[in-house]
Amino acid sequence: MISKEVQYQSSKVARKSSIFQPTDGGIQEIHSLFTPIQDEAVPCCEGENAFENQLRRLKEAYAEWQQEKRSDGSTLFLRFFISDAANQASLIKEEDFCHCAISIVQQPPLTPNTKITLWCYDVIGQTCISKGPFHAIQHNGYTHYWIGNQSIAEGDSELQTSQLLQSYQLSLQQEGLNFANDCIRTWFFVQNIDVNYQGVVVGRRENFTAIGLTSQTHYIASTGIEGRSVNPASKVLFDAYAVKGLQENQQQYLHAKEYLNPTYEYGVTFERGVRVKYGDRDHLYISGTASINNKGEVLYERDIEKQTIRMIENVNALLEEGEATIADTVIAIIYLRDYADYELVSKIFSSSEFSSTPKVFVLAPVCRPSWLIEMECIAISKHVDNYFDKF
Repeated sequence: MISKEVQYQSSKVARKSSIFQPTDGGIQEIHSLFTPIQDEAVPCCEGENAFENQLRRLKEAYAEWQQEKRSDGSTLFLRFFISDAANQASLIKEEDFCHCAISIVQQPPLTPNTKITLWCYDVIGQTCISKGPFHAIQHNGYTHYWIGNQSIAEGDSELQTSQLLQSYQLSLQQEGLNFANDCIRTWFFVQNIDVNYQGVVVGRRENFTAIGLTSQTHYIASTGIEGRSVNPASKVLFDAYAVKGLQENQQQYLHAKEYLNPTYEYGVTFERGVRVKYGDRDHLYISGTASINNKGEVLYERDIEKQTIRMIENVNALLEEGEATIADTVIAIIYLRDYADYELVSKIFSSSEFSSTPKVFVLAPVCRPSWLIEMECIAISKHVDNYFDKF
């Protein structure tokens, strides 16, 4: 079952968490968002909204949360959404939050006066370990591998994408994994996406073709979105998640063909979503999803309200195909092209079935300029399948 809670820490940071706890006492998973908040009832102190101040409060809240869980080393993945990578990324690295996979991406949070938001993924009762460039946990015959903030500072976006994928695939092979069979999810954060995304598309497609990932086999669930690192020469940042120990047919790729078309029809190579089946739960990773129909056409150009509604319908269709619902979502990330749309979009989500889901709104243009909004999410549903080992 999933419980969702909101808590305001003494350090003036809002924590919103989704907690999945199987009824049989299995492994607990928690996805949390930490956001520094401004207490409007108290006059703003000098430097209240400075990044260093917000980062300090965020670390205090994270440490408080770890103590509350009474768990050491259970954090598997952290992603920091920040407003200015050039001036902020190094400060985060200096803080040394925890020994886990860390992603730091310039995608400014849209919560007023907020310069940083943290997504934290904890697996309670398991200790994160290092395995090559990865951070991982091992349990019930599975090893879960997370990697973050991979980048290359030479070449154009096509070359960087190709080299990032080749390096990742080699690292997987050294751990006994196969990219095509074991990679669950990828993220490509593209600097100046209107210019550089096509290079990502070409580099990924050529790499995938070389290893046998085609429209006749399958691709990988993914998000390709605006984002940048501290190094302006790095046009692409790469994060990924893979699992060792999966059996054949343990992954189900999601299509929702009544709502969305196959991505290869417009030249890109990713799956709309994937369901990973375990003995005591399902994980669903929904790729970046926008206002599109089953012909690949952008719907409701220049209308942010209608695009948001259609986008949610598309996500819901993908979840339903995987036998899950919006109520099962544990984290959602919403990407906006125009910060002025935040207030309206936030209201739509507040009145939708996503109202209780921890979610972050960030400024990050989508790969087509006519798309004003995109979202991704993760869901965990209680599903018993004794054919597979438990998570």
